[in-house]
Amino acid sequence: LNQKTNKNSHSMDFHAAVVDVLNEFAEVRPGDTKQFTFKADHPGVFIYHCGASSMAEHISRGMYGVIIVDPKEGYSDAYPKPDREYVLVHGDLFQDGTSAQDRAMNKQWVGTLVNGKLFHYDPVHDPNAALTLEAKPGERVRIFFVNAMINEAAAFHPIAGIWDRVWDNGNPKNLRYSLQTAEVPPAHAMTFDIVPPAGRATNNAIVDHRMKHALNGAISVLMNFKDANPDKGKNGNLILR
Repeated sequence: LNQKTNKNSHSMDFHAAVVDVLNEFAEVRPGDTKQFTFKADHPGVFIYHCGASSMAEHISRGMYGVIIVDPKEGYSDAYPKPDREYVLVHGDLFQDGTSAQDRAMNKQWVGTLVNGKLFHYDPVHDPNAALTLEAKPGERVRIFFVNAMINEAAAFHPIAGIWDRVWDNGNPKNLRYSLQTAEVPPAHAMTFDIVPPAGRATNNAIVDHRMKHALNGAISVLMNFKDANPDKGKNGNLILR
């Protein structure tokens, strides 16, 4: 439903869907509605976003989200069950009033949002950040990562750690082991596992290693300690609010 009081058309572009761009993904004008379904045949983690003009403006204003399609075969040796799961989405923040054309050219860029906020899970760089990712030592922590930035790739890296396993697009068939950094293009996603050392408390900073991104919002702290919150990253609590 696109409210009739709106000025712009909107659409839904699901990257997990195989449909018709001129039908299911067609723009919905103010006052109109559209409904469609699709079969999620491809496992993985996917972005969805508004595809209406100007797409660059709509996406950079936060019109995006995440779809996780679990493999129908369930967990396996190649795709083990995690102890905790988190979703991290990196997006753009531009100055108020930035035009669609300037957004497309990355002009008046301010920073990288993590789940909608700069330094959302980083009390080191933002004293007002009240949340961090948490796990117990030795737990397998899975991060579903989406790059919703409109122009730039993310260099996803766990400071003081190694990605134990990485699945390109989140598909269990696209498995790589022991990566320090993985580049995630715009409008793409990957799934990352990290296993902090057992037997000791540690901390990781999950960053976009493109330094202008990291220093302007793209840092999340993962705290690994025995008294970690039993609900964080469990029972559907994938996005910390």
